[in-house]
Amino acid sequence: MNGKGGNSDFVSEINVTPLVDVMLVLLVIFMVTAPMMVQGLEVQLPKVEESETLPTDNDPVVLSIKENGAFFLDTHEIAADSLRSVLTSTVRQPGKQLLVRADAGVNYGKVMQAMGLIRAAGITDVGLVTLSADSSATAAPAMPLP
Repeated sequence: MNGKGGNSDFVSEINVTPLVDVMLVLLVIFMVTAPMMVQGLEVQLPKVEESETLPTDNDPVVLSIKENGAFFLDTHEIAADSLRSVLTSTVRQPGKQLLVRADAGVNYGKVMQAMGLIRAAGITDVGLVTLSADSSATAAPAMPLP
């Protein structure tokens, strides 16, 4: 019943163009920010003059050692006495890689304690994460330990 006596059919289609636009913007934002999210823990990595960048597993397990000596497996704090059993159950999958991210100010004894627990857990594919001397933002695993 419009004023001109024409057909009063309504357009019942949903316009999805704005939805697609918003989703593409969100996708671009996610793609830009995802590489910047290295880990949830703030660790000041040591800088080295030379290190060999090795290919890493798509989803490596990361053992972080904070400056106060606390151990974190990915983002979960782990007590030192349970670290070996947790590492054994988590990393013993074939092809799984363990990366150690120790803060530059951490006591050397804590790093050696972690390495001993890693070796006792039977893990052989271990990488040490460092920063190259000329960069401060990108972290790459150094050469694995024998």
